[in-house]
Amino acid sequence: MAAWQPPRIYDPWPEGVQPSVPIEGYPNTWTFTPSRPAIHRPLTRTEATGPMELWRKLECGTNNLAVSPSGKPALGQMIRIFGQVLNEDGRPVPDAVVEIWQANAAGRYSHAHDDSTAPIDPNFLGNGRVRSDENGFYSFLSVKPGAYAVPVKDNWWRPPHVHFSVLGPSTLSRLVTQMYFPGDPMNDWDRILQSVNDPAARNRLIATQMHPTETGSEHLAYRHDIVLRGRLATPEA
Repeated sequence: MAAWQPPRIYDPWPEGVQPSVPIEGYPNTWTFTPSRPAIHRPLTRTEATGPMELWRKLECGTNNLAVSPSGKPALGQMIRIFGQVLNEDGRPVPDAVVEIWQANAAGRYSHAHDDSTAPIDPNFLGNGRVRSDENGFYSFLSVKPGAYAVPVKDNWWRPPHVHFSVLGPSTLSRLVTQMYFPGDPMNDWDRILQSVNDPAARNRLIATQMHPTETGSEHLAYRHDIVLRGRLATPEA
């Protein structure tokens, strides 16, 4: 067996590719973002290659957020979200654990901490988890999320978006990010999306809508490929 080789050193992200923090008017910046730079340590075999077969530990298979266990459909525009998980070289990442969570069609999360006045949809699950196939593809059925106001003094609204957490073949390849919908004018006002200063990197957070002739009449479809590492990585969000 060949001796294990340490992974290559990745080039740093160009300026503006990752969100600039703190984000004005978003107090949760301090909750989610460290106040000090990361401490750089040499990579070991554990960080570079494990945990292996994480999908065995995190149960996958909940890919339909739009239908309750009793078979009742959620309210809202049915959509399919799909794409590929890719590595820094553009190669598919099989067996990645892909999780999403989002607000319902009225803009409310299925979470105890969401106390907005928007209605709760009892048939909307709100989150799902799947395993990417041998070609790195994943797919979810859901409803298009609604916009909602950020509960801060300087009021602003978040456009429709979907949260992603992707775990690839190692602990270093986890990515927490968001997907936005193309053509929504609120994208230009969103302080989180606009905190990514590089236009090309910001565009990597926006899905591509598929033509209805390719997706049928049951739902709209959006493709969103996710790159875990490297210079063309999908920005964190």
